[in-house]
Amino acid sequence: MKRDLIVFGEDWGGLPSSTQHLIKQLSFTRKVIWINSIGLRQPNWSLHDIKRVWTKLTQASTHTEEENQSAPFQTVNLKTIPAPKGKFTRWVAKQLIVQQLKPIIKKAQLHRPILWTSLPTVADVCGSLGESGIAYYCGDDFGALAGVDHDVVLQHEQKLIQKSDLILAASPTLCHKFPEEKVQFLPHGVDFTLFNQPVFRAKDLPKDGRPIAGFYGSLSKWIDYALINQITEINPDWHFVFIGQNELAYNPITPRENVHLMGPKPHSQLPRYSQHWQVSLLPFVDNEQIRACNPLKLLEYLATGTPIISTDFPALRPYKSAIHTVNSVAEFNSSLNSIQQEWLKYNTEARSKQIQQQAQLIKSHTWQAKAKQLEAWLEAL
Repeated sequence: MKRDLIVFGEDWGGLPSSTQHLIKQLSFTRKVIWINSIGLRQPNWSLHDIKRVWTKLTQASTHTEEENQSAPFQTVNLKTIPAPKGKFTRWVAKQLIVQQLKPIIKKAQLHRPILWTSLPTVADVCGSLGESGIAYYCGDDFGALAGVDHDVVLQHEQKLIQKSDLILAASPTLCHKFPEEKVQFLPHGVDFTLFNQPVFRAKDLPKDGRPIAGFYGSLSKWIDYALINQITEINPDWHFVFIGQNELAYNPITPRENVHLMGPKPHSQLPRYSQHWQVSLLPFVDNEQIRACNPLKLLEYLATGTPIISTDFPALRPYKSAIHTVNSVAEFNSSLNSIQQEWLKYNTEARSKQIQQQAQLIKSHTWQAKAKQLEAWLEAL
């Protein structure tokens, strides 16, 4: 009988993270209790943070599967102190979490549950919930991640490393942070069918004959806006589409006739955009966070078969043959021009062949395959 899971992750819903993809696969054969985010930084007095704190304090503490149709298992909202710093504050936060969770865990009658966390701030709770093992999934460098109380979170992470029986790292760079005897490399997977199976074009994509270069994901500090703004200016014969939430307090992308900020879209609808633009973009800055990252959209872009232009970072290495890697405005512009010429030259049959050749690179990297490997590691704890 497989062991059940107590999962600490981000808030369930929205654009699914690697943890959501993996746990959804594991939930087909075991019980899962998913605890929505307990935070990676203390709130400030911004309107965004005040609204988020109010929501956390007033929403129901649990949701059943019927109440939360997007999750195939029970989700839990906890009232606690995000990213507690001092010893007393950490003790209070721990007591709040344990007192709320223990009755829920008892009622669920979990079988030898494994505690899985994607958040270092769970460290103090480890060992207090009757778990039979602890797995830490690290998908980011929390010492460099934007929007995090770095010193506080890294203190929690050091304690979590000591307590963990298994550490899963999403990139080789992250693997090097952890004890060799505990860590396993678990790169991201992809919903290959969703992104590779042809779908109808989104109605709100520009359609005037000009090619389209597109990006989806948060507009955050790790995007190279200086590069983007120069490229959009010198390429008026291209449309540039950006799908995602602006996480900054200002618009970092210079408004132009050929620039389209489309806001967030449901994850299931993204192929209706990325299959029908001519170039997928990964325009990242070069910093510690990006050097440690393994973005989900990389494999999703590859699955569509659409040409990719990306600045250079380590996670590209296995797929370099299929990616236009650029390090300057001139290289970016040259790649756009060569892709445009190929797009005009190829007929429908040739384009379809090119798409399938690129997609073959990652066809075996499905979430089902990643979950199968993960199953073996968890059961060995």
